Amino acid sequence: MAHTIHNQKQLLTRVRRIKGQAEALENALGQQVECVAILQQIAAIRGAVNGLMAQVLEGHIREHLGQADVPADVRAADLEEVVAAVRSYMK
Repeated sequence: MAHTIHNQKQLLTRVRRIKGQAEALENALGQQVECVAILQQIAAIRGAVNGLMAQVLEGHIREHLGQADVPADVRAADLEEVVAAVRSYMK
């Protein structure tokens, strides 16, 4: 997965941001913060995770499915893996 290695710093930055948001949510719940603030934090985490998923998915599609020299059988198998991952994510 060269695309995740190539973008490792950017991806780790996103993951650390999500981690910080999750910790802030945990603290807010422990401090009995207002519901609206909790909902906003949950929405922010969801947006951050969606952004991470989109970035990794785009890199995967471009590198593994978008290359002209990928054999058809390899492309088909990789496509099925991507579809399964997206289905799992959408549940």
